[in-house]
Amino acid sequence: MKGLTRLALALMVAALAACASKSTRPGPTVLEELTPTIAGRQVWTQSIGTLKFPLSIVAAGGNFIAASDDGTVYAWRADTGQEVWRGQADGRLSAGVGSDGRFVSVVTRDNQLVTLDAGKEIWRKQLPARVSSAPLVAGERVFVMSVDRVVQAFDAIDGRKLWSFQRPGDALTLSQPGVVMAFKDTLLVGQGAKLTGLDPLRGTVRWEVSLASPRGTNEIERLADLVAPAARVGDSVCARAFQAAVACVNAERGSLAWTRNVGGLQGVAADADVTVAADASDRITAWRTASGEVAWSVEKLLYRNLSSPLIVNKMAVFGDVEGYVHWLSTADGSFKLRLPTDGSPVVGTPVLSGTTLLVTTHNGGLFAFRPE
Repeated sequence: MKGLTRLALALMVAALAACASKSTRPGPTVLEELTPTIAGRQVWTQSIGTLKFPLSIVAAGGNFIAASDDGTVYAWRADTGQEVWRGQADGRLSAGVGSDGRFVSVVTRDNQLVTLDAGKEIWRKQLPARVSSAPLVAGERVFVMSVDRVVQAFDAIDGRKLWSFQRPGDALTLSQPGVVMAFKDTLLVGQGAKLTGLDPLRGTVRWEVSLASPRGTNEIERLADLVAPAARVGDSVCARAFQAAVACVNAERGSLAWTRNVGGLQGVAADADVTVAADASDRITAWRTASGEVAWSVEKLLYRNLSSPLIVNKMAVFGDVEGYVHWLSTADGSFKLRLPTDGSPVVGTPVLSGTTLLVTTHNGGLFAFRPE
């Protein structure tokens, strides 16, 4: 109980520190006039109500799968926005969604892991700690990492617990979605500033790599947990360590390729050419994915509370605090297109299915765009 209390207090202190830093933050940079150099349009929209948890949307099987704060889970056709099915987790959500296209898993605020098949609940399990990272559903297994960094694996068909991975950790952990992803036959999870490769069948460690060296005089300043999303490009996986670094590792060998000390709160996107992310002041930087060399930097969106990015068709896509969606060339950072949503902040990460890109806003608007 003492450890849990310390964890709760530490998370509260971190939240208060974040709020204090925002109070001194300058206002959003005024957007410059933009003449689009590519065409794009909104093709459909849906509303799921105000979001109070970190929604992660999955694109699978030609569908977008999402969930609302009240526990309703939806699947829509990516090209038309037509509802395919909906289900209910029977509880307000803290994390989700994870899906392989068939099974869909979410976590409620009372720490229940709920799994559905085509919108129908098939099992639920009580978890021992709060979860803020979306579950990963892969290989007929559901992998869940709680805020204390404990990783558990369940059978996706019947909910049977398969294994649990836990190591001694710091009392202070980041209450923000962390890295839980697949790489070939390895499960990748963030464990503080380390990226750890686990055997998904047994939960044993195959390798681990430190992406950053936490610095600071107290536990808050030393927070360097890996934050989602991370990006995979071939054998490389690139990720951000909270307020500490952006780095890429060779996930086949379990070795560090490069790391760059840079502050920031959101995840990264990458392709074979560049790895892109915004720092704490929303300066956007692109590093060469192969070497970590800076390719370009853009300061025209400073203090606009940018979302995590997505790279698609040689463009980096960011949402901002006023609901605008920005397309930048990954070649030089030039602006190609800007489209509005509902005026509330874009949250989470843009998601692509086919030629349709979906963004989510704080007010629960889902906006599907099709650049041309």
